[in-house]
Amino acid sequence: MTVVGPFGLSVRDQALEADVQAGLTAVEEGLLEATKSEVPFITEAAQHLVRAGGKRFRPLLVMLAAQFGDPYAPGVVPAAVVVELTHLATLYHDDVMDEASVRRGVASANTRWGNSVAVLTGDFLFARASQILADLGPEAVRVQALAFERLVTGQILETAGPSDGRDPVEHYLDVLGGKTGSLVAVSCRFGAMMSGADETVVDVLTQYGERLGVAFQLADDVLDIASDSHESGKTPGTDLREGIPTLPVLRLRERAARLGLPEDAALCELLDSDLTDDARHAEALAALRAHPALEQARRDTVRYVEEARSALAPLRECEAKTALLELCDAVVHRAG
Repeated sequence: MTVVGPFGLSVRDQALEADVQAGLTAVEEGLLEATKSEVPFITEAAQHLVRAGGKRFRPLLVMLAAQFGDPYAPGVVPAAVVVELTHLATLYHDDVMDEASVRRGVASANTRWGNSVAVLTGDFLFARASQILADLGPEAVRVQALAFERLVTGQILETAGPSDGRDPVEHYLDVLGGKTGSLVAVSCRFGAMMSGADETVVDVLTQYGERLGVAFQLADDVLDIASDSHESGKTPGTDLREGIPTLPVLRLRERAARLGLPEDAALCELLDSDLTDDARHAEALAALRAHPALEQARRDTVRYVEEARSALAPLRECEAKTALLELCDAVVHRAG
């Protein structure tokens, strides 16, 4: 049994393990090649996050989905490079919007070179992804364009906030479907599509990816509150300190409005205060950890995971399906 990919996914079948590892190695080489420029400074900036590492969650899904067709088909690895380049490009842009100083354990591009360079480097990565896509055919271009539209729409909706009368939780889940679910879904779609899998299989894997992507982000929301470690890749309570309304906070506010309990109102008031103060931040974090809203957010995460798991039911039994189901288990474990 060998561990590959994010979350310590265990692959028990040697042939599948070899395919996945070879694919991910080829993707890594493809990422370095795609981020080279004749201008050394652009290469340095474009490879900044590539070399910082990462889970390569999306390329892993491409490789697993390709097992339902021909995993050695020529479009599989380039498609995985496209989704990871797109993901990396959004990170450059996100860090500018969030004024983040650290990404993947290194100084963010905007901290190191300024906002303009970070934004333009993200654009450069989008351009390189488009070049690779052009060789994969018009259908691949169309699929990626639709996913990118959803991704940007999700980001805009997050920035704008829920419209009057809109349920904030429903709004937030729509945001995650665009920002995270869309590209994870495309990872599964591309893997199946490029491998020549049957169209029904492509659709099944796309549905799985959409739900798993949302669940993955919801698990991060729970981790930001519940984890005492750096399991989430950042200091616990980071989103809380920055005033980012993740699902546990939204569930708290929903409960406060519905039940009118004074203790819920007091916690909401605390969350609305200046949480850059360490003592106040620690108090808010401890209170949320003990609040039923956190458990509700866990249940929401599990619901999306179970929908992802159920989506796989029509697929034939094989090691790749087992691995995809294990990813569902890993997300549940991640949410604790």
